[in-house]
Amino acid sequence: MKFPSIKSLADSAASTLKRFPFEVLFALAGTIAAIIYINKEELLPASLYTKIIMTANLGLLISLATSLFIESKGGQKKWIIRFVVALIACSLLFIFNPQLRSIDWVRFFLLSLAFHLIVAFAAFTEKGHIKGFWQFNKTLFLRFLASMLYSIVLYLGIAAAISASKLLFNLHFEYKVYGILFAIVAGLFNTIFFLAGIPSNIAELDQDDTYPKGLKVFTQYVLIPLASLYVIILLAYEIKILVQWSLPKGLVSNLILGYAVFGILSILLIYPLRDQEENKWIKTYARSFYFLLLPLIVLLFLAVFTRILPYGITAPRYFLIVLAGWLLFITFYFLLSRKQNIKIIPISLCILTLLSVYGPQSAFSVSKYSQRRLLINIFKKYGAFNNGKLSSLSKTTVSKKDGQNAIEKLNYFVYDNDLSGLQPCLNKDIEKTIDSLQKVKGIRPVYSKTKSGYMDEYELKRHEMEWVTNYLGLKSFSDDDSYQSSVYSFDSENPDLVSTKGVDYVLSINNEYNNEDSSLKIDNISIKSTSDTSDVYTLTINNEKFLFNVRRLALGLLQTEDKLKKYIVTTGYGKTFKLPGKMITMTQQTQHFKVTLQVNNLKLNTYSTVAINSVRGTYLISVLK
Repeated sequence: MKFPSIKSLADSAASTLKRFPFEVLFALAGTIAAIIYINKEELLPASLYTKIIMTANLGLLISLATSLFIESKGGQKKWIIRFVVALIACSLLFIFNPQLRSIDWVRFFLLSLAFHLIVAFAAFTEKGHIKGFWQFNKTLFLRFLASMLYSIVLYLGIAAAISASKLLFNLHFEYKVYGILFAIVAGLFNTIFFLAGIPSNIAELDQDDTYPKGLKVFTQYVLIPLASLYVIILLAYEIKILVQWSLPKGLVSNLILGYAVFGILSILLIYPLRDQEENKWIKTYARSFYFLLLPLIVLLFLAVFTRILPYGITAPRYFLIVLAGWLLFITFYFLLSRKQNIKIIPISLCILTLLSVYGPQSAFSVSKYSQRRLLINIFKKYGAFNNGKLSSLSKTTVSKKDGQNAIEKLNYFVYDNDLSGLQPCLNKDIEKTIDSLQKVKGIRPVYSKTKSGYMDEYELKRHEMEWVTNYLGLKSFSDDDSYQSSVYSFDSENPDLVSTKGVDYVLSINNEYNNEDSSLKIDNISIKSTSDTSDVYTLTINNEKFLFNVRRLALGLLQTEDKLKKYIVTTGYGKTFKLPGKMITMTQQTQHFKVTLQVNNLKLNTYSTVAINSVRGTYLISVLK
């Protein structure tokens, strides 16, 4: 086996950069954003780095699809089109806001899926070229597997070298270095390696008759048996439903989709062999697969509509309906069409995916209309819907079931979608209401580094939910109230002022929702700070240990809550206490050192059990003479 030389690798990388410049730039932008985010040195809100990574992913895909399309038309120097497409891709940065709308994560996934599908057929938009289309996607599939293997081996190798250096030479590396390494390997190396393997001469693929023997073995002895097992189970379950005349369970939808995926994938993988004399069974298997899929599609529709009729359409149920319709279309196409054009699979699925992202027919518009209609029906039941507007239920006796159902609908609009989706049935101007909520006093900014006046996105959502439940008279049914009453924050009255009288060293800790360990050396003194899952913070100084049980401190504060009422302050969420420093300070002393842990902020909740969410404080270390 001949290994490539350094020069050939460099030439390959240079050729890839020349062929796919915008794709590599998007990969670089996403990698840099990920590194800054992992390194926790954000100069901008974290949500912006998330949006940059999402935009880079989509920009890379749509730029790649554009490059392949241009190359297939013989216009490799059409830089203007590539540049315009790259600019359009960059504009996606201003569309997504997943921190405020969780549905934007779904939109991102759908666009990523659609753009992947476009890459699959972008170079084969003309009629015919079925063989070249199959060979091209086979190459992409194998190259993807190879790039994943190489990336995993490279990451594990370098990570092991870093760990070995820490052990052998006592070097200090923070754990985030492994995350940064992963971002570089996955974002840059994996991308460039994959792009380097994309066929450059699309026309030659139509003459390529090669077929990996391992692919046939994998399909014939793994995928097809799995698909057969699925269909046996599903047909038996369908017979059971007919005999017992009972509604199908929700899990059956996943099983049917699994059978469809395994079956269609196996047919695609062995597609070039179907006309060979010894492989005539492939056509028989394909037709039998689609025939058996027909009753399962009916079962899939039945399973979906048993959930839609009582609970309305949500985005997941919308996607199930679309997939069921798409499977029905594909089934009839391959059963009735003589052309058997496999390009119809990614093209049709791509069109449906794009249609489900934005517009009145999209998953989110349809589900928004459905959930709003169900909410209106609840208010109509109690005479609280007049002239197309909802009115308060505060003076009406509402059943627990209806109240909880109404809260579920409001949760959907506030947390999953956007509160503005309720604007057609509310008298209040929602945009002005949200603006006023952002100006509520006591709301902490997203990042104190930037002195930003913006509210934390999740805190804004909580305030939106609190406002809309109060406005509609549903506060008594909100679970958020019970959770809010369980949230505590114990703050030092002077968190930014530390007395260093008689103190030799000061070490800050900031453990927010995770446990971060640190080690350092100074003046021949070795200091290691750790914490465990039982909320015991340990400071080790030259093998002398100091244990600070933060959980015990928290439980003591909770037990004396009545005595702390004079220290409570009014905030937008939970209970916050401003305490004298001595009340949240712990001190320990050994032969050589005296250590005081001054807690500046302790956040916890008692919703189900006492859970400490974050601790910020300062170790004050004194060397005893």
